[in-house]
Amino acid sequence: MSKLFSPFIIKDVTLKNRIVISPMCQYSAVDGFANDWHLVHLGSRAVGGAGLIIQEASAVTADGRITYADLGIWKDEHVEKLKQIVSFIHNNGAIAGIQLAHAGRKASCEVPWNGGEQIAAGENSWKPVGPSPIPFKQGQVEPHELTISEIQDIVFAFRAAAKRALDAGYKVVEIHAAHGYLLHEFFSPLSNKRNDVYGGSFENRIRLVIDVVEAVQSVWPENLPLFVRISATDWTEGGWNENDSLQLAAVLKDRGVDLIDTSSGGNVPDAFIPAGPNYQVPFADKIRNEIGIYTGAVGVIVEAHQAEEILEQEKADLIFIARESLRDAYFPTHAAQVLGENTEWPNQYVRAKRDTFKK
Repeated sequence: MSKLFSPFIIKDVTLKNRIVISPMCQYSAVDGFANDWHLVHLGSRAVGGAGLIIQEASAVTADGRITYADLGIWKDEHVEKLKQIVSFIHNNGAIAGIQLAHAGRKASCEVPWNGGEQIAAGENSWKPVGPSPIPFKQGQVEPHELTISEIQDIVFAFRAAAKRALDAGYKVVEIHAAHGYLLHEFFSPLSNKRNDVYGGSFENRIRLVIDVVEAVQSVWPENLPLFVRISATDWTEGGWNENDSLQLAAVLKDRGVDLIDTSSGGNVPDAFIPAGPNYQVPFADKIRNEIGIYTGAVGVIVEAHQAEEILEQEKADLIFIARESLRDAYFPTHAAQVLGENTEWPNQYVRAKRDTFKK
């Protein structure tokens, strides 16, 4: 059996293969509510053969959305439709996960196909918040600097969201601490200029993500996995860097986090990011093998042999597929064909399965 299609057991959850569908925003919700687009989008990837499907960044507060069309999990009423989505995913052989998020200073934006710019005033806008009153880029709204009390409210919101995720039936929770959103903003010195217990030293700047981890763990069962997505580097001098990520990963491991979903960038608009095949894999590799925690590799992984090689060389434990999954919801099925694996197909589709899909 190929490594890509070998099972992966993490706590009490068994993934049938090492392919994870990355959380990817669909910007198709109203007031945070999931709808049939999300059911079909996520359900298609379950039918397509992925082992784990992580639902897009789901805001823990209304003002924590990137756009007015983001999914949310800040109120109990959101749970009903999410239960339907989770049930479909599980009934079709995949595991359902959810990413809990707060957009911080990068909130209150237009949807991408309408330009994606921050909405400064009027309908569908609100005041963004952050660790310091520094906008993401010139010309954007200056975010409100969070008080200690407001920070604690957000920590509680993550806790409440994790409880709702459990009620909805998700088996994996991922905390979003990457891509220049709120938790990343706090631990990067480029966006955090505070001089209180949440700013200054490394230990202070990572305090919020640790607080959130502990809050989530207070309601999330010990037998279910907890992931944290980080940006391993800001790709900018004086910013968060690879060594910082190694230190953070060690702390998160000690705090009981199971896997680091290893991405990069997003906190500085003009950073030069050398994007290309496997460009973020070295970060996952280093964290995995120096810290001894499971990692997921993501970033321009588009081909079966490429994914297999990453796993064979023990550079990561899971392969997170993002844009390639948008191009091909059946990437896992097609990857199995390339690697000569005879994977299970839905009964409704078996008549289309050919001998060429078998070893």
